[in-house]
Amino acid sequence: MQIDRDRPDGSAAVSMAVTEDHTNRHGNMHGGLIATVLDTAMGATASLVKGDRGEIPFSTISLTVNYLAPMPLGTITATARVLGGGYKTVFIEGEARSGDGTLVAQATGTFKRAPM
Repeated sequence: MQIDRDRPDGSAAVSMAVTEDHTNRHGNMHGGLIATVLDTAMGATASLVKGDRGEIPFSTISLTVNYLAPMPLGTITATARVLGGGYKTVFIEGEARSGDGTLVAQATGTFKRAPM
């Protein structure tokens, strides 16, 4: 899994090569792994919003994922954007796309700033 924290819009993107090790019995990426990629992109985006180097830790309070299409072998990329929130809590939406641009899943989440 690779995290890109240098996007022009200040968000993070996460990409991952999907191999047979990541698939379900139908040969598509397991939904739990899709959720993990989305959660990682969304949490990293929360950290970047509050600290320009992504050093502020955030924990996931809630994550809702809507699966829209099967994710075949290849590369999955998740991106996120902040919808709102304040100092301690941030609301974020994310999307995951296959290598050909197909929208695989959408997610919304609430993230809480971890005590430091």
